Amino acid sequence: MDHAYPADELMPLTCRGRVRGLEPSRGDVDDALGKFSLTLIDTLDTLALLNKTAEFEKAVRRVVTDVRLDNDIVVSVFETNIRVLGGLLGGHSMAVMLKESGRMLWYQDELLHMAKDLGLRLLPAFNTSSGLPYPRVNLRFGVRGPETRTGTETDTCTACAGTIILEFAALSRFTGDPTFEAHARRALDFLWEKRQRNSNLVGTTINIHSGEWVRRDSGVGAGIDSYYEYLLKAYILLGDDQFLQRFNTHYASIMKYISQPPLLLDVHIHKPLLPARTWMDSLLAFFPGLQVLKGDIRPAIETHEMLYQVTKKHNFLPEAFTTDFRVHWAQHPLRPEFAESTYFLYKATRDPYYLEVGRTILENLNRFARVPCGFAAMKDVRTGSHEDRMDSFFLAEMFKYLFLLFAEEEDLPFNVEDYIFTTEAHLLPLSLSTASNSQGNVTCAGEELDDSNFEWTCPNTRLLFPDPAFPRNLREPIRSAVDKSCPHPTTHRDPGMGRPPLRAQDFMANNPEHLELLRRMGVSLIHLKDGRVQLVQHATQAVSAVAAEDGMRFMQEMMELSSQQQKEQLPPRAVQIISPPFFGRVVLTAGPAQFGMDLSKSSSGVRGFVTIAEPYNGCSVLSNGEIVAGRIALLQRGQCMFAEKARHIQKAGAIGGIVIDDNEGSSSDTAPLFQMAGDGRNTDDVTLPLLFLFHKEGNILLEALKEYREVEVLLSDKARDRGEMLSETEYEKMLIFEEGGTQEKDHTSPASSEPVHQSQVTIQEQTTDDSGVGPESVQPAEGLGSYVPVAVGEEPAVDGDHSSQSVDSLMADWEEDLEAFKQMEKDEL
Repeated sequence: MDHAYPADELMPLTCRGRVRGLEPSRGDVDDALGKFSLTLIDTLDTLALLNKTAEFEKAVRRVVTDVRLDNDIVVSVFETNIRVLGGLLGGHSMAVMLKESGRMLWYQDELLHMAKDLGLRLLPAFNTSSGLPYPRVNLRFGVRGPETRTGTETDTCTACAGTIILEFAALSRFTGDPTFEAHARRALDFLWEKRQRNSNLVGTTINIHSGEWVRRDSGVGAGIDSYYEYLLKAYILLGDDQFLQRFNTHYASIMKYISQPPLLLDVHIHKPLLPARTWMDSLLAFFPGLQVLKGDIRPAIETHEMLYQVTKKHNFLPEAFTTDFRVHWAQHPLRPEFAESTYFLYKATRDPYYLEVGRTILENLNRFARVPCGFAAMKDVRTGSHEDRMDSFFLAEMFKYLFLLFAEEEDLPFNVEDYIFTTEAHLLPLSLSTASNSQGNVTCAGEELDDSNFEWTCPNTRLLFPDPAFPRNLREPIRSAVDKSCPHPTTHRDPGMGRPPLRAQDFMANNPEHLELLRRMGVSLIHLKDGRVQLVQHATQAVSAVAAEDGMRFMQEMMELSSQQQKEQLPPRAVQIISPPFFGRVVLTAGPAQFGMDLSKSSSGVRGFVTIAEPYNGCSVLSNGEIVAGRIALLQRGQCMFAEKARHIQKAGAIGGIVIDDNEGSSSDTAPLFQMAGDGRNTDDVTLPLLFLFHKEGNILLEALKEYREVEVLLSDKARDRGEMLSETEYEKMLIFEEGGTQEKDHTSPASSEPVHQSQVTIQEQTTDDSGVGPESVQPAEGLGSYVPVAVGEEPAVDGDHSSQSVDSLMADWEEDLEAFKQMEKDEL
């Protein structure tokens, strides 16, 4: 107020206000500024919460008399909604509370009237065919006019369109005008309908007209964060079960694909086992707090601890940091999300540890960010340099959460449990759930609610953590994984490291002795969801300087080994089930091996009956070698190197091998092509072909073996034409089988017998050209998982029952996914 009012924000280094148009443009960041005294409005309910009643009353009077909302200026719909509309509604809530207690008796809903005026100015942005709002609006002229300087945008972020419901629903409930809530619900409904149906994830950027995903990466940070937050909080505020169902569906997918405790890594919505980046942004720091509201405390503790260790390492959370906790983007604009999660975790656990975390935040702010005229954002956390910037959310959120973290009950002027915090930490009363919006609570027609998705209560954390040491035990391994301050290294060889150092070519991720050696060398191991492991070395974590050198040597060897293995990217291979009743129609996409027989150089492939090796992992001499001889052995991934498995089955006389993934739920639909590497030694002695099937495709083969006992397959570089693959006798059997068991849809597309788990396989057209692709088939782009040539055919009748999903509809789904995959790969290039 001393240096900046009535400007939108304070410039703390030059001690003046930031007025849009008078300062050099900062691009999109300036879209939050609308010449409406942003910081004052954003801070109203902070003053009330801090029990500064006189200052709050004075601030309300100033807003009412000084602030104009009809400026000819283009602003962000998202930022204006959460900061200005939310600030006015939060201020109104506080003013009503104070009036009911006998203070501010002069107040006649002036802030609410301003909020409705602003809401009406934002509404033109929602005039799209999808209901998703334009990202920007002119406060005076709306959108799509020559004077508006907006309305030409085509894309918006998911959070931008999905973080409207709390403010707009509150405005409808306060005023009785249902228009606002209806528009916010429509936007949320559209985003829900456009989720990727297999992964149940949403992308980061969407076309507001077509609904196509523009950016298909999905995480819980920038671009998506508050969409998830508002689904859960909309349920809490409005009591609509539909919001909880949607949140729970998304949350299950987040925990399945994105959460890799303690990390939260972006993935592709169509291939959710494929990481989209190797770094995280600081906005995801809100997520542990949201997990507390959900009642999922353990992963909240783990992710929060990782964030705390990064904070201690750099004094503040860098705007983005890598999976090995190095700075990716060095700025820190005094974001409050980490303090927010700290407050919620303390509320849930009452663990005094989180008071110490809060003390660290507070001391770092005072030591590194405080300047004579305010608090300055960090331009680079590594150097401690400042930026002439203090965003309004610093006062709206950071001070609120820190005050609440340390406050005793008697310090609070009202019960915060009667309110919910918006994403900008504005306070909206829970009593709005019973307030009418004049049309009742609208829910989406035709959408059935699945009660199994609901968790109606949160766990009692006193029962969850009866042992005070339990949260500490969760934090310890994470703390050791993040680089701490360097201890003085010792020069003597540690007694435990007297043995020869571990070599990369000998390393096994499931060998406890190897893992202990890694730990002593300062190397930590993170298991990724697609079955791979990530190795990170911190020399300061090694037990000695010599051990640290061994660790660095090990990491260098591992990188060289990995580089050698990745030099040759082989195309996918095919496992085609050719015995009755499949007759070659079931084709499973398989990953190749970088050793053994090269199927691309074999005109006929390798054909044989399959049998399960004993032991199933194939890591020792086979006990059923006489059965495996002359057959194709089925093996389980894990316990030893792939080349070792190949040598054992080859010694038993097998003619080929298929390794099946032990990572339950993995599929070539969602994971990148997997290639089996050698063991770092010469593998010329392996002469049989070895292929890899993900868990879902492998299960199809195992189920077929279980049902038919004798299952014959063809291992080849691509699916073969049945006329080329089957003998004359077999071909006649197939025709007899088809004539007796199915009806043809037409003369060009023979009906097929029922494939096993058809959603995971493809149906091969009989007539093909020289390339093996039929005239009505779809040729997949390279690396598209299990999509091999597909022909349109009619779903057969089996035992008089029809499958619930026809091949026609499957074909349509596959074609849609193929297009999406092609677009995704184009984006990656």
